[in-house]
Amino acid sequence: MELGISRWSPLFRTVQKSFFKFYILRSQMSLTGTSMGSGGQTARKAVNFGRTYVVRPKGKHQATVVWLHGLGDNGSSWSQLLETLPLPNIKWICPTSPTRPVSIFGGFPSTAWFDVGDLSENAADDLEGLDASAAHVANLLSTEPADIKLGVGGFSMGAATALYCASCCALGKYGNGNPYPAKISTVVGLSGWLPCSKTLKNKLEGENEAVTRAASLPVLLCHGTSDDVVPYKFGEKSSGTLKAAGFQNVIFKSYSGLGHFTIPEEMDQVCAWLSSNLGLDGSSS
Repeated sequence: MELGISRWSPLFRTVQKSFFKFYILRSQMSLTGTSMGSGGQTARKAVNFGRTYVVRPKGKHQATVVWLHGLGDNGSSWSQLLETLPLPNIKWICPTSPTRPVSIFGGFPSTAWFDVGDLSENAADDLEGLDASAAHVANLLSTEPADIKLGVGGFSMGAATALYCASCCALGKYGNGNPYPAKISTVVGLSGWLPCSKTLKNKLEGENEAVTRAASLPVLLCHGTSDDVVPYKFGEKSSGTLKAAGFQNVIFKSYSGLGHFTIPEEMDQVCAWLSSNLGLDGSSS
């Protein structure tokens, strides 16, 4: 719809700038031949998260959603976009990830929720980084009122982190075995992938409470068919893996010709899905 595009396009361009910087930087680092192997061999330092941006609800507060940015981005650009959404009952929390050496950039520092050495199906998972970011999300949600529904979502690497949080929520524990405290009601992932996908089904099997939590957790995945950063097949396979593992309420939406960015049509789908699954009434008081 033209109305949606004219209303949203300046903010979409703001958000997209960081995606293109990521793509260009990735290309430059690969040309230098300095890319480190999968698994992240850079030295681990203390995790210091960046600034958190909060978008207060314009109406009655019914839900809080932590939204996670992509690689090389920060919480500010997404907070500007999320503030324009017709979801007056949601409080958005937009944290900024730590700045850390990223193996896919040859060790060059960038904002990243975890280290990534290769965007491939055989890439090793940075469990330490994933656990730290999932714990940060849980901490951000820990002070929300008991009657408020909680959600987590994100774009690209942020979507991957959100899906990892979904796994932790279902299993009731982090990858390191420590209890996961957050009670998440909804998960949204745009242009992302599922970390630790090869082991998720085995971890859930035989865990009755975990299976029940997985079955009842709504997940929305959206992906563009022309994504040249995180291939479309990653999103499609992530959806299939979640369903095979016991996540029964997974919706996968594909967008023909869409690259590694978001568009108003996609965000309209997110709004409708969140309103339905969080039971939002749109009231102002």
